[in-house]
Order: sequence, then C-alpha cells, then structure tokens
Amino acid sequence: MARNGDVLNMLIPSGEWVQVGDTYEGITFLGSETITKAQYEAGFAKFDSMKSEAEAKAATDKAAATAKLEALGLTADDLKALGL
Repeated sequence: MARNGDVLNMLIPSGEWVQVGDTYEGITFLGSETITKAQYEAGFAKFDSMKSEAEAKAATDKAAATAKLEALGLTADDLKALGL
C-alpha cells in the first residue's frame, strides 16, 4: 500500500514539500509544482498499480532468467560461485 511520501515523490519527483499528518491539507509545497487534492488521492491507486506491475515484471524476468540458466545447465548457485 502506498504511503504519502511515495505518492508525493511519484507525482512531483523534483519537487519539495513538507507534510504534517497524513492528509492533503497537511502538505506544504516548497517552491515546487503543486498538485490538487484529487491528483493526490488518485495517486495512491496509481502508485499501487505501478508497484504491482513492477513486481510482476520482476517475477517474469526472474523466471525467464532462471529458464535460460537451466537451458545452459547452470543454477543460481553456479552464478553465485562465480561471483555474479
């Protein structure tokens, strides 16, 4: 589940802000682009969706890499022994 800071960093990655509490009203934007309350609230679902997609891609990539290793007759332990 997304945290306030995760959402704010996603929505305004180069912006500066301070948040007191856990509501939109507690955010003070410091010389950066501001966002609306609606954007902030929608950001939680967007962040969670992006995180889920990234985790699914990582799992798929790991499965593909493992299959390639097995096709070569190698294991993850073999790579560790090589320092990779």
